[in-house]
Amino acid sequence: MPTPIDVVLPCLDEAAALPGVLTALPPGYRAIVVDNGSRDGSPEVAAAYGARVVHEPRRGYGAAVHTGVEAAEAELVCVLDADGSFDPAELPALVGPVAAGTADLSVGRRRPVAAGVWPWHARAGTALVAALLRHRGVPLHDLSPVRVARRDALLDLGVTDRAFGYPLELLIRAAAAGWRIHERDVRYAPRAAGTRSKVSGSVRGTWRATRDFAGVLRTVGDGR
Repeated sequence: MPTPIDVVLPCLDEAAALPGVLTALPPGYRAIVVDNGSRDGSPEVAAAYGARVVHEPRRGYGAAVHTGVEAAEAELVCVLDADGSFDPAELPALVGPVAAGTADLSVGRRRPVAAGVWPWHARAGTALVAALLRHRGVPLHDLSPVRVARRDALLDLGVTDRAFGYPLELLIRAAAAGWRIHERDVRYAPRAAGTRSKVSGSVRGTWRATRDFAGVLRTVGDGR
C-alpha cells in the first residue's frame, strides 16, 4: 500500500469548489481542510467529502497553512489552494522529486490556461517579487500556492509570517538553509464558480499581499 501523503488546503468560503477538489485528489492523498472562518458551510462540505477538518480562528493564509502542516501526520505534505484553480492530479509529479530525495522543496509554476485567469496586477506583482528572489539566489519564477516538502523539515524552518507573506518567507528560509528547490509548470485555471480570490481577485487584495511581501523582504530577507 502506498505511503499516504497529506494535502493541506487552507480554506475561506470555498464550499462551491471543495467537492471538485476533494474528489480529484489521487489515491493515497489525504485532505486536511483548514477552515479560516468560513461562513458558507465549507467545513461541513469538506467533512461530507471525507476531508479531515481543522479550524484556525486567526485570519491569514500563513496561519491556516501552518496549522494544517502541524496537523499533518504524513512524512510528505502538499499545500494546495482549495478554490479549484489547480488540478490535484498534478500533485504526484511535484511529490516525485521530494520523495526520491532529489529535492527538498517542490513548487508549482503557474501556467494560465486562458486569458484573464491571472489578472495583470497579480501577475506583475508576482513577477517583481520572483525577480528579487532570483537576485538573492532563489531559482524560482513564481510564488505559487502549490508546494511539497517533508513535514518536519517545513516546521523546522521556523516560518513566522501568518499572513500573505508566508510563501515568501518560506522560500527565503529554505534557500538560506541550502534546500534544493525544484520548480515545475502546473496548469492554472479559473476558480470554481461561486468563489472569490482573497489576493488576485482585486487590486486591494494584491496590494495587501505586496505589503506583506515587503515586510518579509525587510526582515527575513535581510537576515533578521
